[in-house]
Amino acid sequence: MRSSNPVFSREGSFTRDSGYAGFGPNQQAGAPYGHNPYAGTQYAQPAPGQAPMTDEQLYQMYNGPSAGPAATGRMTLDDVVARTAMTLLTMVVAGAVAWFALPFENFGFAIAASLIAMVVGLVVSFKRSVSPPLILTYAALQGFALGAVSHAFNTMLNGIVVQAVLGTAAVFAAILFAYKSGRIRVTPRYQRIGISIAIGFVLLMLVNVVASAVFGADMGLRSGPLGIVVGLVGICLGAFFLSLDFAEIETAIAQGAPQRESWRAAFGLTLSLVWIYVEMLRLIAILRGDD
Repeated sequence: MRSSNPVFSREGSFTRDSGYAGFGPNQQAGAPYGHNPYAGTQYAQPAPGQAPMTDEQLYQMYNGPSAGPAATGRMTLDDVVARTAMTLLTMVVAGAVAWFALPFENFGFAIAASLIAMVVGLVVSFKRSVSPPLILTYAALQGFALGAVSHAFNTMLNGIVVQAVLGTAAVFAAILFAYKSGRIRVTPRYQRIGISIAIGFVLLMLVNVVASAVFGADMGLRSGPLGIVVGLVGICLGAFFLSLDFAEIETAIAQGAPQRESWRAAFGLTLSLVWIYVEMLRLIAILRGDD
């Protein structure tokens, strides 16, 4: 299954290893080593200078266990969890540096870090081969920007960062449970509808930014009742992206993707979590500002 997530939909992403590591024909009663169709035939004859293979050796060859992920270098769920933890830890450390090193009202460095992170993120998304250093660089830059923004929000509304983090974790847990229990099924129709809404949402946000920056017009998308609706839609879209990530990771593991692709999976999850956290931060700020 091919995901609409730009990180996971690159050609060559999660490449399937089509080789087979072993076979397991059914064992027949009365045969000492099971049914061996090649025993005693020309396929069992040794090469010149080699000793002939016994039935036991042939049995072990054709009926041995298949190679597991550790032996083949294939991607596992543990790999994805470990890489995602490394990426998120990098973000947290970089965010802590920005939180304590920058004045909360100084957004210059945060804006620069955010713009560079966006460029690095695009490079990672469209790069055919996986680059862990670039992924960690993105995490550091994005974490630095989020740290500065979070500090500013927390100064104005004490405790909002903890609320946003808990809200993000709750969304992640809820979508994971819904996906694993089958309540969410990532079908082509589900993807088409979600991507269409996401494109409309992004275009609306861009129009709002341009209108505000160029014409000084405020469309009210980040305040009041309309702002609450927009924030809820943004969080739902982040949850949608998470479901795409889960589906693609599950498919990649089932198809025997190379272990290095776990970094791509970690990057996709990080993008979705950053999206949810930012939207959660904005929504809580609107709700607390209206109190």
